[in-house]
Amino acid sequence: SVVALLILAAALASGLALALLPRAPVNRSCTAPDNRTGFLCDDRVTCIPASWVCDRASNCRNGEDEQEQLCGDLPHSLPGYLVFYCSNPRSWVYADQRCNGMNECGDCSDETWSLAACPPCGQDWWSCSPVHFEFCSCIPRRLCRDGIQHCLGWSDEFLC
Repeated sequence: SVVALLILAAALASGLALALLPRAPVNRSCTAPDNRTGFLCDDRVTCIPASWVCDRASNCRNGEDEQEQLCGDLPHSLPGYLVFYCSNPRSWVYADQRCNGMNECGDCSDETWSLAACPPCGQDWWSCSPVHFEFCSCIPRRLCRDGIQHCLGWSDEFLC
């Protein structure tokens, strides 16, 4: 019975030691719908777009996308793969907002600058110099030939 107690004590000590070991951080990087940068939920199946993290709406079953350790000091508390820093270092956007055609940084650094590394306008976009601050170097083709000027040279109304 003394041997059994020693074995039990050793097993408990080993279990406690293993529990106290630092765990490797879980890799939560994934590709969300529309080939966007994503955050992998605890179920290891659900991948939500980066911009859904810390948006005050729980999108993961266990609410891990809204936890204090992740959302406590934005953007510094977020994993680097979820953040894109604009040319103004005080400004940032979620990584899935980079190269989406919209001017979230305010200076188009998330769309046109070499730091963003965006591909040319896709098939659903028209390349031009937009007149609206909302766009950077492309406009959605749905705005073509709608009777409203969106490009400096009116190419969206005559050529698009």
